[in-house]
Amino acid sequence: MENQQKTAFDSYQIFMIAVLAFIQFTVVLDFMVLSPLGAILMPALAISTQQFGMVVSAYAFSAGLSGLLAAGFADKYDRKAFLLFFYVGFVFGTILCAMATTYEFLLIARIITGIFGGVIGSVSFAIISDIFKLEVRGRVMGFVQMSFAASQVLGLPIGLYLANQFDWHAPFTMIVGVSTVVGFVIAFKMKPVTSHLAIQTTSNPFKHLYTTVSKPHYLRAFLGTVLLATGGFMLMPFGSAFSTHNIGLTLEQLPILYGITGVSSFILGPLSGKLSDKIGKFNMFVAGSILSSILVAIYCNLGVTPIWTVAVINVFMFAGISARMIASSALMTSVPVPQDRGAFMSVNSSIQQISGGVASFVAGLIVVKAPDGMLERYDILGYTVIGSMVVAVFLLRWVDQYVKHKELG
Repeated sequence: MENQQKTAFDSYQIFMIAVLAFIQFTVVLDFMVLSPLGAILMPALAISTQQFGMVVSAYAFSAGLSGLLAAGFADKYDRKAFLLFFYVGFVFGTILCAMATTYEFLLIARIITGIFGGVIGSVSFAIISDIFKLEVRGRVMGFVQMSFAASQVLGLPIGLYLANQFDWHAPFTMIVGVSTVVGFVIAFKMKPVTSHLAIQTTSNPFKHLYTTVSKPHYLRAFLGTVLLATGGFMLMPFGSAFSTHNIGLTLEQLPILYGITGVSSFILGPLSGKLSDKIGKFNMFVAGSILSSILVAIYCNLGVTPIWTVAVINVFMFAGISARMIASSALMTSVPVPQDRGAFMSVNSSIQQISGGVASFVAGLIVVKAPDGMLERYDILGYTVIGSMVVAVFLLRWVDQYVKHKELG
């Protein structure tokens, strides 16, 4: 009974989990929707795979830079006000994406969206650390990270349908509508988050940033984040193009594929979070890494394949990726001390975004588009991803040991 009370959520915590999940849904969808739109957007704007990779990377690079600049200030303000400021900027950037008519316009729009959107995830994770204890953070992350599944089940299929019915601008218009509603909920229903303000040791934001990035145990965690980002960002940009040109799926079948994968993630995401609290976050990360590596190797070597076979492979591949993401996110929230949470999460998010941008750009260099539209050297891309996953396991082991040592005092 005592253990149940310890892990139960009150009504406001449930509300916050829902709000943070919706926030992540809009931000993740804004980033993820570019990948399946690639097959439509590249011919529409007459751009190459390298240019498309740059459009994807532009968001990540600007998000990474803004996160570093914001890190020193992240623990100096009410987290609600900090979150709302960047969320409004994110909506403005997405409006520009919905208006873009040229490659250059879209590139600038993605940079602006990234400047604001890149900070939102780190503020959300800091809020989670402030509100929820370590014992239940795996469950919280499991629910919040359902935003990835929701973006696949609801966002990507609807976005692709709108893009096919109208044009590639339509999904961004949809995101603006949903984000506006979420923004009003944050402004009028969310309570201020200010407990961290009473334990600050310095009022100088630049000194606070320097102190955060100079701690050896934080630096090792940041290095782990570099490799965590590499695996996810390398495969994402050309997923739709690979599915249509190499695997043989039609544009109409893509929403079905993403929908099936997303529905399974709705079930497997929370389960992964609960299991990570039960068996250990690092153990869950290892299991997810093994499963992901096997499925990435299979997926990146596929030729023309029936949609249902591809769907099964995708379900298990994303189950592994989701388990890695949820377990590592919960583990990373335990690394910083309370007064460094905002700065640590912001720097960590920046490193993730910059590393993801580099990974997307490198993916564009590895993958080559043949005259018939097929993508070549996708298998090499898969092996690169697997290599980063293996090394990440060793770095996350150190993070796990550090967290256990810190919890024991």
